[in-house]
Amino acid sequence: MQATEITRRDPAERRQDTLERLGSERDIWLSTAHPDHGPHQVPLWFLWDGQAVWMCTGANSATVRNVRKEPRVRLALSHTMDVVMLQGEAECCPAPDVPKEAADAFAGKFGWDPRTAKAPYTYLRVVPRTVRAWRGEPELRGRLVMRDGVWLG
Repeated sequence: MQATEITRRDPAERRQDTLERLGSERDIWLSTAHPDHGPHQVPLWFLWDGQAVWMCTGANSATVRNVRKEPRVRLALSHTMDVVMLQGEAECCPAPDVPKEAADAFAGKFGWDPRTAKAPYTYLRVVPRTVRAWRGEPELRGRLVMRDGVWLG
């Protein structure tokens, strides 16, 4: 791995870069926790609709069971030198109950529609309450780009 110089971004630039990544990336890490069994982390496809992150997983998965017991979750995009972490509460939506606009957008992005799958699927919707974004140590200070659901900068 080659070291590169990091130029500190202002809050508005961090926010814009974060929104661009949320709109363009395919995979996100979802961390849940079960009160008795502890942390659980999985990578999932996701869709950013401008307000919320939509993901989909098997209706009987550990992820869905965890969210039903403890809805607070953390999400992270995968690049460790361009960190984006979101926190919020997940809500479970059975595939047939997801708003058509969100389900159609998800299917369009991935070429797969959970509403037509043989096995039952559940969408998870997370409206972020907190978002942190940073590129290396120079950006640790000021990494908070959303607080209490309000974008900063």
